[in-house]
Amino acid sequence: MNYKEVLDSLKDLVYKWDNIQLICDNIIFAAVLWESSDIHIEPLSSYVRLRYRLDGELREILEYQSFLHQWIVARFKILSELKIDESRIPQDGRISRVIEWKSLDLRVSTLPTVHGEKIVMRIVDKSKKIPKLTELWIEGKNLRLVKKALSLPNGVILTSWPTWSGKSTTLYSALTLLNKIWVNIMTLEDPVENQVDGINQSQIKPAIWYSFANWLRTALRQDPDIIMVWEMRDKETVDIAIEASLTWHLVLSTIHTNSASETLTRLLNMWVQPFLLPASINVIIAQRLIKKLCKNCKEKISLQEIWNDALNNVKNAIALTDKKELTERVWDILKNPVFYKPVWCSECEGTGYKWRVWLYEALEITKWIKQMILRWESAMNINTQAIKDGMVSLEQDGVMKALRWETSLEEVYRVAKSQKW
Repeated sequence: MNYKEVLDSLKDLVYKWDNIQLICDNIIFAAVLWESSDIHIEPLSSYVRLRYRLDGELREILEYQSFLHQWIVARFKILSELKIDESRIPQDGRISRVIEWKSLDLRVSTLPTVHGEKIVMRIVDKSKKIPKLTELWIEGKNLRLVKKALSLPNGVILTSWPTWSGKSTTLYSALTLLNKIWVNIMTLEDPVENQVDGINQSQIKPAIWYSFANWLRTALRQDPDIIMVWEMRDKETVDIAIEASLTWHLVLSTIHTNSASETLTRLLNMWVQPFLLPASINVIIAQRLIKKLCKNCKEKISLQEIWNDALNNVKNAIALTDKKELTERVWDILKNPVFYKPVWCSECEGTGYKWRVWLYEALEITKWIKQMILRWESAMNINTQAIKDGMVSLEQDGVMKALRWETSLEEVYRVAKSQKW
């Protein structure tokens, strides 16, 4: 069966108000066949809405009557071993399934709302192979800086990210590259999404005070070579991680910021001593996931059709990009630049996009950036200087990928610059 047949069957079951077990199975089955990343079941005032997250965006799949919801919630709670009679507080659980020869792990989260319990399920394909760094659309200077940082015996590698930016994949790809028989790698994750042989993985447990900071202290007594901390949430964790990097450990972690340069000011605002940052940080990576143009229906767009403001931004981004980077990635295309726009076809379900690609920027601590950190300069000034020093920004990386017809300019500027078209 394909996902359309499963969805038709699901709609028919919901309409007949029959067989709750099969309804729940088809909700999961359709999501997996459609290759969605999350399932949202949301009770509203007069009905319940089912939505899937596809290529980073939520799409409504169907609606059903509210009286069915309590039975569907109960079924998913049974599958994920949660308390059926507890609806006052959030609960978290897991469902393991094998569907279409894929070993799946569904992370289930329930949340009380005014209209009932909302359920969100994150779908993790455990059978999927962790991609190599070169398969993550990280290219040119960005790739060279990341590989150089990973080859060093100590220091901090930070990935800055908002939600839905693919940071888990980047971190696991880096760890897979570093995973050697002579290296002791330890990770603390929240939660453990992929289990990797040869790596000592542990999961945070706030209920028993098993926090990032407490784990880091213990990890340093376990003779580690490489440490991966899922997230730097507080000053204590940051301080211990920097101290570990200065005592000959390689530390990988993530932090919530919008760009690589903002990561530096965020750390300074957490009262990290400015002189410690240049001494400890190898590279800061910022990344985004954007939609990839459907190869079956994309359509050429001439430069004359692009709005003047957008065209000026593109010209400025290309002018600021290092010639070596342009030569390596898009030099032949620049002689006759052409962009593509999304259209419609049955393959992409009328969106014009299919799958996603990454945008990256990697900030190296140059001597000029070091001086700016010590002077507590703004993220904007640091970013300007980094681009002068040769950093390929998210915008520049996106424009080059749009020149190679992998995505649209609209999508690049929606994500990289939050600019309305």
